[in-house]
Amino acid sequence: MKKPVCSLLALVMTMLLLAAASGDSDTAMNIKAVLGHSVTFRCPSNHSEAVERLYIQKIINDKEKFINGFYKDRDMPWNEYQIRTKVNKMDLSMEMRNVSVSDEGLYKCYIFDIGVTNPKVSDIILEVTAEYSAPTITPDCTEHRRGVSGTGMSCDLSCSAVGGYPQSTIRWTGLNPSLTNVIYNWSSAHNDSKTWTINQTITYNCDQQTNVSCAIGGAVSHTITICKTQSFPLKVIAAIAFVLVFALLLIFVVVMKCFCGRQHTPEDQSGDVNVSLTEYRSQLKSV
Repeated sequence: MKKPVCSLLALVMTMLLLAAASGDSDTAMNIKAVLGHSVTFRCPSNHSEAVERLYIQKIINDKEKFINGFYKDRDMPWNEYQIRTKVNKMDLSMEMRNVSVSDEGLYKCYIFDIGVTNPKVSDIILEVTAEYSAPTITPDCTEHRRGVSGTGMSCDLSCSAVGGYPQSTIRWTGLNPSLTNVIYNWSSAHNDSKTWTINQTITYNCDQQTNVSCAIGGAVSHTITICKTQSFPLKVIAAIAFVLVFALLLIFVVVMKCFCGRQHTPEDQSGDVNVSLTEYRSQLKSV
């Protein structure tokens, strides 16, 4: 029972020394971690074999909180971070697993060489990121009257993505900014994971056919084509084709009827000759 208590007292005394030495740190080291993955904090030192103690602490609300470390063969006081952190005494590093958004921030690394009272202090800034899902882009285009010059077209475009960190903005590719109006912007952070859902809707006034995509963070949507030239509906095309076919058939029937009416068969002609001879003989007998 005495061993943990002594370790705790030694740690408290060390904290006081650390607070006095915290202003002597070099330029901060920046590291990045992907949400849910692992990250390694490396404390700079030229010779690890001469190190007696190492403490890694996080600045929370302007106060330092012990994360993990070692003091030769002594046990360190337990905290919730030790479940997912592991210190490597050989290279003076600490691995943190299952990184969350709450782990982001400023850390301080204190290295005590053997027989030295003042520690070497270094700052480490952890930045947590999470990739957004592939953005979903949806168009809704309509025609409308444009003064006396005729009709025009405008498109409402929506872009959304989820699960990203930090909060990001939506970037549009392929659109003329002077023809674009933002009509809806919405973003929300998840209560537990702190990841973001981003959504934006814009109105685009068409001047020509355009290929457009949107991006959130490093994620890019597929490309769609908007402001297409409107063609006749399929039903109208089918009706026009039917009328043309009917008109051609009608013309064909009329032409054939006229052509057939002008022709006589040989039998009809011989019948006419026979009728004429009979009438001629009758006239001779009457004379």
